[in-house]
Formats: sequence, structure tokens, C-alpha cells
Amino acid sequence: MFTSITGRSVVVTGGSKGIGRGIARVFAAAGADVLLSGRDEAALAAAVDELTGVGGRVSAVVADTSDREQCDLMARTAVERHGGIDVLCANAGIFPSARLEDMTPADLETVLATNFKGTVFAVQACLPALTESGRGRIVITSSITGPITGYPGWSHYGASKAAQLGFVRTAAMELAPRRITINAVLPGNIFTEGLDGLGPDYLEQMTASIPQGRLGSPADIGNAALFLATDEAGYISGQSLVVDGGQVLPESSMALQEMITQPTTG
Repeated sequence: MFTSITGRSVVVTGGSKGIGRGIARVFAAAGADVLLSGRDEAALAAAVDELTGVGGRVSAVVADTSDREQCDLMARTAVERHGGIDVLCANAGIFPSARLEDMTPADLETVLATNFKGTVFAVQACLPALTESGRGRIVITSSITGPITGYPGWSHYGASKAAQLGFVRTAAMELAPRRITINAVLPGNIFTEGLDGLGPDYLEQMTASIPQGRLGSPADIGNAALFLATDEAGYISGQSLVVDGGQVLPESSMALQEMITQPTTG
């Protein structure tokens, strides 16, 4: 059994929808007090309504992680409401598409500002409270795209996600004397509301690329983040955990076909 995290203070950036809301649900169900941050006040309010009563207290604050001062506001709010911060789940991210020949300086800056700078700013803002906790945990939501795989139109997104891992490795050394761990979760294809409009053909093709035969759920990422936030994971830092149903394993589509055609044994 893992040590209970009931009553611990958790901040989830980008927590109003998708993976962020899934992470928040897992922590709230485990009894943690969760503060959601995001840019859309209405979406945050809807998320709070949905998660209220799941377990621990859930509230929200409007904050754009690409702005360091707003990250400071987010951290102060968590301390005011919960008495401190034990866990930061730096999840906020955007993934607009832009081919290299069309990508503008503004396109590049916008993605890096939210996905990479926003991660650094959120960590910096929460650092005093995480240090005061004495058991601080930071979990970064990266991606398989960039660190492991690529996808046309997402070169800036992939670069931002790979940058997060470079940050994690050195930050782990700097934060170790403060008894803070920092790790990253790398989701594969996760079914969120953002995929609803892509159609059944797209979802079928995505599913077909995964050995487990299903898309991941936000809870799959939340469960990984919860583990990395436990006392029992206190000797894990500077690491990245791929959560993708085996998506990155096949060397080709032929490998997947071979897996399917092989008889099963019991």
C-alpha cells in the first residue's frame, strides 16, 4: 500500500480539460486538495463543478503559465487556500499545427512560451512552497512527440516537449538538496475532448498503431502522475515515464500485423 496523500496540496496547470482534468480527478479521488489553473474561467468553473465531491477539495484560479507573474499568483493562491504546496503537476500545453515553411516567429514563440517557458515559470513560482513542504513533487506532462517520435506540422511542439526533458534532468540535481523530486510523464495517444471532431477514421487509425489496441485515457496519465507524487517514489528523480500502450515499440506496421496474426497461448 502507498502512503496516503489525503490533504496534500496539489497544483495542476492546464487543469480545466483533457489530460489536466484527468490528472486533477485522480488526485482529488485520492483525497488531495487540488487547485486547477488555466486561462479559460468558464472551463475552469465547469471542471470544478465536475470534480467537486470526488474526494478532496477542488478550486481554480485563472492564470496563464506563460506569464511569470500569473504563475506567482497561482502559487500564492494555492498557499492561501491549502496552507502550502506539496505537488506541482505542470501540465499546461498547446499543440497548434504549423509546417516549417509556414511557421512564423510568433507561432514558434507562442508554443515555446506556454509549453517550455510556462513549465519553468510554474516550477519557479511553486519552488518556495515545495521546499517548505519537505516532500515536494513535480510532475511534468511532456509527450512522446519530440523526445521519441515526430509528426509533420509539430516540429515546434516536439521541440518544446524535448526541451522539457532537458530541463527535468538538470532541475533534478538542483532540487535534490531541497528534497524535491521532478519527473516527466510522456503520454502517447490519449482520448480527450479535443479528438471528438476528428472523426471515426482518424481515431481508428490512431488506435491501430497501439499494441494494446486502445487509446489511453486521461486517468492513465493521472495514475502515473499520482505514483510519481507518492512518498514511495521519493527515490525517483530526473526520469521520464512513457505511458502509451506500447505505441513507440513497433519498428513498422508489419510488426503490428505480425503481433496480431500470431496465435495466443495460455
